[in-house]
Amino acid sequence: MPTALDRIRVGSAPDSWGVWFPDDPRQVPWRRFLDEVSEAGYEWIELGPYGYLPTDPARLRDEVARRGLRVSAGTVFCGLHRGASEWDATWEQVARVAGLARAVDATHLVVIPSFWRDDRTAEVLEPPELTGEQWTHLTRGMERLGRRVRETYGLDVVVHPHADTHIDTEEHVERFLDSTDSGLVGLCLDTGHYAYCGGDSVKLIETYGERIGYLHLKQVDPEILADVRANGVPFGPAVQRGVMCEPPSGVPELGPVLTAAQRLGVDLFAIVEQDMYPCAPETPLPIAVRTRGFLRSCGA
Repeated sequence: MPTALDRIRVGSAPDSWGVWFPDDPRQVPWRRFLDEVSEAGYEWIELGPYGYLPTDPARLRDEVARRGLRVSAGTVFCGLHRGASEWDATWEQVARVAGLARAVDATHLVVIPSFWRDDRTAEVLEPPELTGEQWTHLTRGMERLGRRVRETYGLDVVVHPHADTHIDTEEHVERFLDSTDSGLVGLCLDTGHYAYCGGDSVKLIETYGERIGYLHLKQVDPEILADVRANGVPFGPAVQRGVMCEPPSGVPELGPVLTAAQRLGVDLFAIVEQDMYPCAPETPLPIAVRTRGFLRSCGA
């Protein structure tokens, strides 16, 4: 019998339905997403890109509740490594998302560093490595954001290492964690992105367990990943090649990740995200059903 993962709250997200943008004709309509994520057996969801789901709190609360769903978090992207000039624009975005998340009783804000390489066009926007000064801007800025989000909205900020951003590899993740206050900033460990960038999720949980505040469950196809790495393929085109795959066919093994997370002895969201943008509208639901069944077999 698998270990009972009674501290793990499993959910899914618009990302697993091929949703990357607030509005895109190639994406599943939001009502269909809500219907299908409930049908697949999930109880928790994320908001996805701001504007995809209704932004009126009363309407969103009604649409979610009548399908038996609850919201765990909202998500923002930000470029705080650029310094003080970024703060006002960042806070304007954060206030919209955090305000909506709080209004529907979410508890977390997932913060993703901005891309250095465009996820749609693959255009290189910035150098992939930060300078020392930029690292200072990034870490101090995230601490400031964590403090203000908690004071204003009561949400916990969890920073999401992500491919083609400045927090991606094991070296970058550890540098970020070692340079930030654990009381202000946690980590959203995305198992797929961390594996994509060469990291070991179980090792990270065992080493920096007190910083793990949230999980995204995702796997990568090792054969496609090897080709992506060998040829320097940007993240967007890599997703279109199927680099993020359906569990349990990829890496890392999710059972050991969930067991390691359970051992932390804290309640954690574990939100399934399988990047599939763009995808046919009939593709996500069967995958979601199978993935929910697989996670149940792991004890979640």
